[in-house]
Amino acid sequence: MPYIPVASHLPGITGLLEYRMDTAAPIRALTQFLLRGPNSLSEGERELIATIVSNGNECQFCTTAHAAAADVLLGNPAITNSVKNDHHQAPVSDKMKALLEIARLVRISGRAVTDTAIQAAKQAGATDLEIHDAVLIAALFCLYNRYVDGLATAMPDDPSYFNQLAERLVEHGYNRLPQGYDHLKK
Repeated sequence: MPYIPVASHLPGITGLLEYRMDTAAPIRALTQFLLRGPNSLSEGERELIATIVSNGNECQFCTTAHAAAADVLLGNPAITNSVKNDHHQAPVSDKMKALLEIARLVRISGRAVTDTAIQAAKQAGATDLEIHDAVLIAALFCLYNRYVDGLATAMPDDPSYFNQLAERLVEHGYNRLPQGYDHLKK
């Protein structure tokens, strides 16, 4: 049960964003830019970064939501499952493995990121911008995971909610839907 009153038809972070729309606006804008804006990393790869961090932080809502979005964007759920289990063995590029390792380290602590991890990413072909964005996405998802779990937001009653959420994230990104979310009420 959430610690504050949030709309029961909006589990996870969406209910929190609707609760406080003034703080939601910059959160949504930054997330939209980082995960859907122009970038040499694909949208699916950026969702993998969100997934590995959320999974490591044991945030069930965020892990399930971003894994579902990555599955749709990458077209292969085996990739996401592999990243969650052992990103070093995942069927992704060496560059992506190195960036996922950096994200994993950021999740532990910003100071856990080492020169060795950065050099490994660069040797695998990661640019400074990709390293920057991997660190920023990882740090941002640490915040989101703590926001969602710190206020005890609800998980959806129906697991198929995450399929619908993934489609919404792929189609509309992280922007608030123009019509709001009343249509999700049962």
